[in-house]
Amino acid sequence: MSSSTEWPLWEVFVRSRRGLAHTHAGSLHAPDAEMALRNARDLYTRRSEGVSLWVVPSAAITASSPDEKDSFFEPAADKPYRHPTFYDIPEGVKHL
Repeated sequence: MSSSTEWPLWEVFVRSRRGLAHTHAGSLHAPDAEMALRNARDLYTRRSEGVSLWVVPSAAITASSPDEKDSFFEPAADKPYRHPTFYDIPEGVKHL
């Protein structure tokens, strides 16, 4: 925070009624986590779209650099066993 009158930025994630995962809904400013959660509820779930909310301080998020995407994600390319292409998924298995 650059001054005492400026609130920190929070990232908001919402899980929809039909969803299994939280998705990024947007950002907002709030003085603390409780107020961020209440403001997120009022702002991002006005039409009862969500069943769960996460608020995370933006300063706590660390992201990879788009400029380094090739070198950063390259090690995953030499591990084909991590991809479900070598076996059949049974019919009864959901959400895989």
